[in-house]
Formats: sequence, structure tokens, C-alpha cells
Amino acid sequence: MVTTGDSQPTKHQEVGHKSLLQSDALYQYILETSVYPREPQAMKELREVTAKHPWNLMTTSADEGQFLNLLLKLINAKNTMEIGVYTGYSLLSSALALPEDGKILALDINRENYEIGLPIIEKAGVAHKIDFREGPALPLLDQMVKDVKLHGSFDFIFVDADKDNYLNYHKRLIDLVKIGGVIGYDNTLWNGSLVAPPDAPLRKYVRYYRDFVLELNKALAVDPRVEICQLPVGDGITLCRRIS
Repeated sequence: MVTTGDSQPTKHQEVGHKSLLQSDALYQYILETSVYPREPQAMKELREVTAKHPWNLMTTSADEGQFLNLLLKLINAKNTMEIGVYTGYSLLSSALALPEDGKILALDINRENYEIGLPIIEKAGVAHKIDFREGPALPLLDQMVKDVKLHGSFDFIFVDADKDNYLNYHKRLIDLVKIGGVIGYDNTLWNGSLVAPPDAPLRKYVRYYRDFVLELNKALAVDPRVEICQLPVGDGITLCRRIS
């Protein structure tokens, strides 16, 4: 937090702050009261390992990892997909939630980052649930869409990847998720920048991807094939339940 001359707390000077809550203390309270005490040991280990990585801002937050784990249990997900893996924190959260014969198709352009978390995933006993594919997701999704047997075959799909392709992903994923299934798009509040004034001191990458996130949000809001709920968890997550 920063303060003004009259000592009243204000928002963070840089809009690209990780938490969307205006109070760092309140966010820490959530973590220490409800998240960390329930966090599986394997996820704690992976979170701590990831914190040492130079790109650690890319990781899923601990509160969102907890949310995803519970969500998958609530919808009884068994066959899932994740686009954008990084070191695998959200992937591990999902794998721990799935039944023993559950499966996750995990797509990422960088296997090296995934292998940072792989020993922990293996130690947790859930590596057999994960089918990791290295490379751009769109070509593989195009192949999958051509196979009608794969239409409606996924219970849940989590997208936390290149924001400029989110709409391209949606056009393909809507065919692959089952009716009643859920697609979760991460970072849909994009560091709080969506309502920031033009002169706000945004990080370059935040400013670059901002319009793509705005475009996605507008498209999802009017897509008749899904019911949506946008939540201020982590950096914002929009859940899309396919209805047609």
C-alpha cells in the first residue's frame, strides 16, 4: 500500500499488482487462514520451488489453486485439459482432485519449466494422470476438433496461456468440452488494468495484452453457448459452462 499526504491508504501505484484486493493484509489473511493450512504438502513444495524461478509471476496463486481443486471435485471432473502449464502448480492441483483414473491433457510450449515441478508431481503419485505435450496448442486443437469422437469429451478445461490467443482457443474448445462441462479462463481481470486510466503506470506486458483480455470478456459476455461467471480470484477467472 502507498499513502497520500493525509496518510489515507490508496491503491498500489502500479496497477500490475498480483492481488486484486486493495488490502495486502486482507489477502494475507485469506492465505494464512484458509489456504495455506489446507494446502497439500506437494503443492506447498511446488509453490516454494516456483517462487525461486525468475518468471514466478506466471504461476497460479495459492488461493486459485485451492479453488480449482475444489471446483473439479464439485463437478466430478475426470477428463480435463490444461493449456499453459509453467511449473505445474495448477496442474498438480487438478491432478490431486481427479479420481485415480482421471486424465489431464497438458499443453505448453516449454517442457523445461514443466520439468521443474515434475519430480514433485511424481512424488505426489499423480504423474500417471498427466499427458504432457510440448508445443503450440492451436495446431493440436485443430487436429482434435477434426476428430468428431473428441467432441464433447472434456469435463473441464483450464486456460492460462497466451492472452492474444484466448479467443482462438475458445472457438476450438467450445466443441471439445461437453455440454454441462466448464472452461476456465485465467487472468480475465488482468492485474486490474481493464479499468485503469490511460496514463496508469502499467507494466509493458500488461498494457500489451490488455486489449486482448477486454476483447475476450466482451465475447464471452454475449456467447449464447455458455453461462458465465467472472470471479475476482487470483488475477480473475471466468468460468464458462457450456449449455449448447
